[in-house]
Amino acid sequence: MKVAIAGAGIGGLTLGLMLHERGIQVDIYEAVSEMKPLGVGINLLPHASQQLSLLGLEECLSEKGIETSALAYYNKFGQQIWHEPRGRAAGYSTPQISIHRGELQMTLLEKAIERLGADRVHQGHAFKSFEQNADKVISTFVRHPDQAEVEVESNILIGADGIHSAVRRFLYPTGDQPRFSGRMLWRAVTEAEPYLDGRSMFMAGHQDQKFVCYPISEPLRRQGRSLINWIAELRVPGGELPKTDWNRKVDKAVFSKPFDNWKWGWIDIPAIIEGADVVYEFPLVDRDPLPRWTFERVTLLGDAAHPMYPIGSNGSAQAILDARYLTDCLTGEADIRYALREYEAERLPRTTGIVLRNRMNGPEQVMQMAEERAPNGFKNINDVIPQAELEAISMRYKQLAGFDKNSLAAKVAV
Repeated sequence: MKVAIAGAGIGGLTLGLMLHERGIQVDIYEAVSEMKPLGVGINLLPHASQQLSLLGLEECLSEKGIETSALAYYNKFGQQIWHEPRGRAAGYSTPQISIHRGELQMTLLEKAIERLGADRVHQGHAFKSFEQNADKVISTFVRHPDQAEVEVESNILIGADGIHSAVRRFLYPTGDQPRFSGRMLWRAVTEAEPYLDGRSMFMAGHQDQKFVCYPISEPLRRQGRSLINWIAELRVPGGELPKTDWNRKVDKAVFSKPFDNWKWGWIDIPAIIEGADVVYEFPLVDRDPLPRWTFERVTLLGDAAHPMYPIGSNGSAQAILDARYLTDCLTGEADIRYALREYEAERLPRTTGIVLRNRMNGPEQVMQMAEERAPNGFKNINDVIPQAELEAISMRYKQLAGFDKNSLAAKVAV
């Protein structure tokens, strides 16, 4: 069996490593000519880190990223709505790791080159089209920089090429536009003094004005400093989805003023914003769930299949879970087309549920509830949202996304 993967992002590289571990020949094709450690922070929840641990990557990732100890939600006055331990501090067998996305991707790339072989990872190859016959997929990639068309023959093609997936666009050339939420994100990293215990993640505000913050560098933490990944989010009335660059540099003055008074003793958000060297702007978008991902010997994975709002830290995690289930299907079923349909039957409804619930703010809905029920603040959060309701919201999302402790313990036992 030969598998061609379009896209060397987190999902594509993880899938390549998992398939190779099962003895399946894999070639990975990436449109970018030279991959570099770009981006900002990312969270690997325990169900994702569990899968990367099975690939032997936990130690190196924990040395680079932070083992997150806690997650907390606050209102716009810095009053705590919810606090819970995370990762090993919450009793999981594997950690929650907050890490720079570029470091994670480059670690996966390094391992893919080491294990699959450098000749199996093809950078500078952009997907163009495919054709299928009885038992083969003939994919065409455009090679950079000479623009030559390269034909690749495989038994399976996996589109793991992100939210702007060319494979998805080939399957759905019309009627599949990005869905803009009306909210904009500004993302950056800032080196600063640690806040709280130096390993905590927090979110503050509500759906129209929010700030997310978490440290992502273990080496810097050991030096008594913190590399803080942060996201500022605002609703932009009358705003439109940018037509071109979704990752452009912007001046802090574009968004910073509404956060000027967000100073709460243990955190100075204006100072964190001011301390960033570069800020990038992203629209908060997803796409409507597809009716199907699989077409005979071709299917989708990760953001190519189910782009979702970055709520609940589940984008990369679901790509990694896609990769695990797809690997299990391909090694447990002789009929390739049946295996791909089985993968879709399991993963499409699960991820659709997360996409739709993220539109409802996922577990972050507690911040919106606090804003609506107590817009002027509160003395005791349980007078506003009963503790049982807070706990139910947290557990419901964990169960939906697959990282409640009982589910993960059962998988380890199997």
